[in-house]
This record gives sequence, structure tokens and C-alpha cells, in this order.
Amino acid sequence: MKPRIAVKILLGIVIAVTLFHLCILLKVIPYDITWGGRLTNDTEMYVFETFSIGLNLILGMVLLFKGNLIKPLLPIKMVNVVLWVFLILFAVNTVGNLFAETNFEKGLSVITLACSLFLWIILRSKGAKKIKSKS
Repeated sequence: MKPRIAVKILLGIVIAVTLFHLCILLKVIPYDITWGGRLTNDTEMYVFETFSIGLNLILGMVLLFKGNLIKPLLPIKMVNVVLWVFLILFAVNTVGNLFAETNFEKGLSVITLACSLFLWIILRSKGAKKIKSKS
């Protein structure tokens, strides 16, 4: 798979996950199916969901930089460091989801594993500092 395609797929996942967390924040979706089933009240939910949305927005922006879809505001080396941190975060989250209390969140381990693999493809592309956009 080409890194450019991996960036676009991962951006789609980030948008979907952000919308999911917004639905939880707005109480369209119950929060007890997320965060390992460990949230006990609305205050915890607001803190955790706001944090999650913020992380997803950061990942989305960094992917836009890496994919050369918008002008990078950070040096490419910093973009790569941030993406490595997210790769590790997704890998750890995959393991955490496997041990979650809800079956729904256990199923999300497939998505977090896919995100890890897409990030690996993006970061390990042959010598590409920036992923060339197709014009």
C-alpha cells in the first residue's frame, strides 16, 4: 500500500472516530461502552472525551502535514516523532481494548490495530520525508 493511500484512509478513520466521540460528548451514544467501561459519571466522561477529541484533532493535523495536504507548520522530523508517538499509543491501546470490559470496545481493537499498521506504512515508506501528493 502506498503511504499516500494510508494517510487518506487514516484521515477517514480519524474523522469517524472524532464524530463518534462527539456523539458520546453530546450523549447520543452512552459513555459506558467506552474507556474500558470504567467511566462512572458525566464529569469523567466530559474530561476523557474532550481529551480524546483533542488527540484525534492533533493526529488529523499531523497527517495532513505528512501527506502534504496542507502546508506543514512543524518541521517534518517533528511530524515524524508525533506519528511515532501515535503509533505506540495505538499499539498499546489495541492491547488495552482486548482487555476492555465491553465487547464493543474489544471489537475496536481491530480499528486501533489497523491505525497502527497504517502509521507503520506511513513512517516506513522508502526515504520519503514528505508523501508526495498526486496532482
